[in-house]
Amino acid sequence: MASRTDPARRPRTPLSRERVVDAAVALADAAGIGGLTMRGLAQDLGVEAMALYYHVAGKEKLLDAMVDQVVGAFRLPAAGDDWKGALRASAISAHEMLRRHPWACAQMAMPSRTSEARLRWMEALLGRLRTAGFSAVMTHHGYHALDAHIVGFTLWEAGYASIPGTLDDLAATFVPGLPPGAYPYLLEHIGTHQSGAADADGDEFSFGLDLVLDGLERLRDRP
Repeated sequence: MASRTDPARRPRTPLSRERVVDAAVALADAAGIGGLTMRGLAQDLGVEAMALYYHVAGKEKLLDAMVDQVVGAFRLPAAGDDWKGALRASAISAHEMLRRHPWACAQMAMPSRTSEARLRWMEALLGRLRTAGFSAVMTHHGYHALDAHIVGFTLWEAGYASIPGTLDDLAATFVPGLPPGAYPYLLEHIGTHQSGAADADGDEFSFGLDLVLDGLERLRDRP
């Protein structure tokens, strides 16, 4: 008869920096950045909290590594003649990844949180604009317009996603408190949201992104 192994004596998967960062990302995804603590992370990994410090030198360094992992998954703009398509695909990739990890957007926007992957992505966007024929000044403006749309839109989206209830619930609470006849266009806007009529034009992020890219193209080609 085969003997059963005591679970407590089974070999554990060795702790590594990759395991620590993966577990931290999963914990932040589930509980938000406020729910991420070194003690809670250690419990999830089944180790003592001090064991984490062999792999990350404190929470700030852990956050750097987590942002590095998320931004490292962004698609870099491809080379070639289609600079708009390359930047569009890169921006959509970044937006989708930040939506999967809502905590990462605010962390990425912090000037002190400049990870290696973030630097690579910035360099790739700036280089793609320059090789597309933009001047140094227009590349400066173009990069900031793209970055502001990606980060700003994703933060706005995350804020609305955190509101409890559905859009109809929110409208049912908000609309009756408006003075009669005072905000006709706002009410029309809310009705458009509720009807889903704007969904036929594509998602909101891509709509704004195309405005930015089309505007940049006109500025680049302007005499």
